[in-house]
Order: sequence, then structure tokens, then C-alpha cells
Amino acid sequence: MRRHSAQLTHDSAVLPWLGANFWSRTGGPLMWRNYEPETVREELAVLRDHGLNMTRSFFYWPDFHPEPGRIDEELCDRFRDFLDAHTEAGMGTVPTFIVGHMSGENWDPAWRGDRDLYEDVWLVGRQAWFVSQMTRRFKDHPAVTGWLITNEMPGYGRIYQVDPPSSDVVTAWAQFMCDAVRAAGGTQPVSLGDGAWGIEVTGRDNGFSLRDTAEYVDFVGPHVYRSDTDRPRQHYRAAFECELAAVTGQPVVLEEFGLSTDTVSAANAGVFYRQTLHNSLLGGATGWIAWNNTDYDDLWEQSPYDHHPFEMHFGITDRTGRPKEPLRELADFAEVLERVDFARCRRADADTALVVPAFLERGYPYSRPADRPLIFTSLHQGYVAARGADLPVAFSREADGLPEDATLYLLPSTRQLTTRTRRDLERRARGGATVYLSFCSGEHTATRGPWFHDLDGLFGVEHQLSYGVAEPIEDDVLEMTFLEDFGSLAAGETLVFPVAGNEDSRAYLPVVPAGARVVATDAHGRPALLCHETGEGRTVLATYPLEHMAARTPRANPEQTYRLYAALADLAGAARPVTVDTPYVAADTLVREDGTRYVWLVSQAAEELTVRPSADGELRELTGGDPVRDVVIAPYGVRVLELR
Repeated sequence: MRRHSAQLTHDSAVLPWLGANFWSRTGGPLMWRNYEPETVREELAVLRDHGLNMTRSFFYWPDFHPEPGRIDEELCDRFRDFLDAHTEAGMGTVPTFIVGHMSGENWDPAWRGDRDLYEDVWLVGRQAWFVSQMTRRFKDHPAVTGWLITNEMPGYGRIYQVDPPSSDVVTAWAQFMCDAVRAAGGTQPVSLGDGAWGIEVTGRDNGFSLRDTAEYVDFVGPHVYRSDTDRPRQHYRAAFECELAAVTGQPVVLEEFGLSTDTVSAANAGVFYRQTLHNSLLGGATGWIAWNNTDYDDLWEQSPYDHHPFEMHFGITDRTGRPKEPLRELADFAEVLERVDFARCRRADADTALVVPAFLERGYPYSRPADRPLIFTSLHQGYVAARGADLPVAFSREADGLPEDATLYLLPSTRQLTTRTRRDLERRARGGATVYLSFCSGEHTATRGPWFHDLDGLFGVEHQLSYGVAEPIEDDVLEMTFLEDFGSLAAGETLVFPVAGNEDSRAYLPVVPAGARVVATDAHGRPALLCHETGEGRTVLATYPLEHMAARTPRANPEQTYRLYAALADLAGAARPVTVDTPYVAADTLVREDGTRYVWLVSQAAEELTVRPSADGELRELTGGDPVRDVVIAPYGVRVLELR
């Protein structure tokens, strides 16, 4: 299966995008009132000297559009100089039109009143007029390399109210805005700037649907700031959300990511940037725009910094323009992109499908929004476990139908499946694939247990559930002891898993075999893992919600689900081109269009490690081409090698 890695294409010298969201330190969102051409050029020079090739810029809406039918031409002249400064530096920029939300505060043009941003026809018309006017002014400037309609419109619109706008309304609004760019002659790539916070990525319906708006945009731009209780999960979060955001097959640009150095140490800020950049690249991102270019210490009396003071220090440079650790990591990343000629690379194919249940993104009758966080977190943890197993996975949307060419299907802590998918999984197993599912009872009392038919027939068991009653896991940990060899796991081995969840989800599935073999038992001798040979393939059932329990456990990773995934891969014959004998180092590959292969080794260890990867070829240094056997990786470090 092809894994998503679509490159953004345009007649521009600055692709792929590697840059920063840009407000000058002279004014933040009010920079156009206090525009200093020389300061802007100094700021751009620092970014360019560290390998960045673009910025994302902003038309602060209250200033650029002071009256319903008037554009502030003086500010447009300043923006034109801003574009000239980019050209002088050999950089590009992506202007953002409707900027009424920024860094924890919303601002309106004085004339908006209480009109609705999506449904008031007159206000929608004024937005489209503004977009077209700004496009006409700047579409021919060589520094303009793309367009964004808004900045986090869900935070400026109605996401925080009980009644978010409907997808139909938002999609119509998006069509009007994107059509305004095209009608005004803008040919550069365009997207919405909404953050990809809609239902296909987060499971929360805010009206913005990637599927519904795909017809009008050229790329998808996740904004990723969510935090976690586990460091590896945090390091893989942006990558995971980029994988989900690729639902339409369009290029994914990590449009916003970053951190305030008021909340993170300088060293750990660098670690986070390093991990986010490289893991999101391996997760299919093909562009990166950090939040943001500089600190704003001198603006402490100005909103939003007076009430969101940590927002002053999201910069990759400090108040004087000196590089901070995030910019140094961006510079190192830029060198890697250049050495591998990233624009000509794609991700290596995968034999393993990580199945995304349709219930994440579709509101089936009487299904509950409360199911979606469980789906999201279980998938996220399964993704981390697959990374620990060096197992390349392709995200496979149940809503689009399962791929035919997978040898291994992973369904982590999956409670809900449609009838068609249940039957397709049985057909895939009979045809030679391995299908793995771990039981999960769900996190609420409504219809506890599996929400799909004939679990017994699919897995060769007879479950012993009582109506409405969860079977509680009373142990503090799950000990899974293998009764026979299972892939790379030997008979007699015991895997230990964390136990967590609420009164509904901290539950196991009591079963008796009815054709399946008991491969492993728990500490009480009950079946914990069963394998059912069917046709040319097999189904594998874990009677415990392994991924869900780990997802609900702080500091869980690396936990031993990675060993189960590695064993499943061996059993299924799923490809793992490069493996490392520790879950602290994840291996993955890119392939350049001339056939050259590159290996990424990404460490989740807090100390230096020396590893000896196993690969289907010879590893060599990128510079000089010297052969490599033992690879030294710094704490939370990344090594990139050529595989010949």
C-alpha cells in the first residue's frame, strides 16, 4: 500500500515549504501600524541564514479592512515592501486574509457588529470582497507562494458555542472564499487555515470537514498544539494528526506547531522541534511552518500578550533576533531535506493497514460523540506501538473501504465496526491476511461490549458476556504468558501491560475457544490472546484493550504492545525494511524517485544509545558514504543514513 506523502507543487523555488509564521517584533499583530522595513529585513535574514525559505504572513483584518468597502492602501504599500523584502532574501510568503483571531484573542473590524461570519450573506460578501481585493493587489508578486483564507476560523467563529455551524454552511463559506482567490487571478496553492480541527482528524464536529472542502483547496494544514501525559506519544502527536489529515490524499503542510519557552526548558524546546519535524516528515507532512518567528518582550502591555504572557515567547528567535534552540533544529532539518533531495522523495510502501473506524468521523444514528475520543487515543497509542516495532503502517479509512493489498490489519481497542467491514475483514483473512483486533468495552454504559456482529465467528470463540455488565480487570497489570511460539515471541515468554480505564473500559472479554487456539493466557489462566486459522490467513483476538489501557496511562511508552505488533508482522509476513532491537529507536524509510533509499532512526531515549540496525542492505553515512554498522544516537536524537 502507498503511504501518503503528497508533495505540494507550484512554479516556485521555495518548495517544499520550511518556514515560520511571521509577526515582526516591532508590533506583533499590530506590526503594520508600526512597520519598520529594516527590522523586517533583519528578521528575515536570520531565518534565511538558518535554512528557512518562506513565512506565513497575515492581513490583520481590522487594520487592512477598516470600512466595509475600503482597503487601507498605506498598509498595502507596507505589505508590498514586506513582499519585496522576501524577494531580496530569496524567500516566499503565504498571506492569510481573514485574521480576526490571533494568539488567544479575537478582533473584529469596527463595522462587523454581531453579524454571523458564516451565515450572514452581507458579511460573507464583504469577506469575499476583501479576499479578492487583496489577491488582485499581490497575486503577481514573485514572493507570494500560496494563500490561506483565515487563521483558525473555528476559534473565531462558533466552535465554543453549543451550536457550531453545520458542515454545509462552512463548506459554502469556504467555496466562496476560495473562488474569490481564483476569480481574482490567484493561481498559487490555497487552503483554509482552519487548523484541520474537524471531525476527520479530531472526532469533533466544528463544521469544517476536510472531505467536504477538498474540492476547493490545494493542501491541508494541521495546527498541532495538544499535549499528552506520555513523552513518546507527545513526540508522535503531530505525525499522527498529519496521517489523519491526509484523508483526502492532498498534500499535508504542518501549518502551525511550536511551544512557548515560558513553559518548556531551552533544551527540551529543541528536542520537541527535532522530534516533531522528523516524525511528521515520516508521518507524511511535506511542509512545515513553525509558530513563530520571534519573541515579543517589548509588547508586554499590548494584547494579547498582556493577558496571555506566555504568547510572548513562542519565537524561534529571541527579542533581539538571536536564534533559539528551535531555529537551530530547523536549520539542521533544512540540511537533511537538502541532502536527501526531499522534494523527490516519497515514503516507502507498507504492508500493514492501521484501520481508522468510520465512527470517528461519521455520526451514525444513536452513535455517541463520547466514542470518538476513545477511537482517537487508541489509534494514537497503536501508532506509537507500531513505531516502536519499526512497522510501517498505512492509515486505512473504514469509511472509504479497506484496502485489498494489506497483509496485516491492525484494529487497536476497536469496539465499533460497520457490517460491511466485519465481513470484509473475514474475507481478507480467508484470502491470506492476518487480522488483529483488541477488545474494548467502551467508555460509557450505552451498549457495552462490541458494536459489531458475530465476533464469535470472526475469531473462533464463544464470548461469555452478560448483558450490560462489564467484566472488570482487577489486576494492577496484565501479564500475558505465551503458551506457544507466536511470530518472534517464544513459548513461555510473558509480556506485561499497564491496566487503566474507567469503570466501563477497564474490562476484559471472557471467551472460550470454538475453533481458535489460545496463544497466551493472563495471570488467572484465562485466554488473553487467541489465533483462529481461517482459509489461507488468520484472525487474532486480544481479550484486553491493550492500546486503550496504555493510552490512559501516564508515561506508559515504550510499553510491550510493540512486541505483539512485531510478532504479528512476522506471522503475517508484513515488511519491516529496517529494524532496531530496542523500542526506544524507531526506524523508517523514504525512497527517492531514482531508487535511492534513506533510513531515519529516531530515538525516544533520554540517554545516548548505540544500536546495530538490521536492514535489507548496507547502511552508509549521508556525507562521504562510509559504511555504518553501529550507530550512535544522541538523547532524543535523529540519524539519517543511506540504505544501499
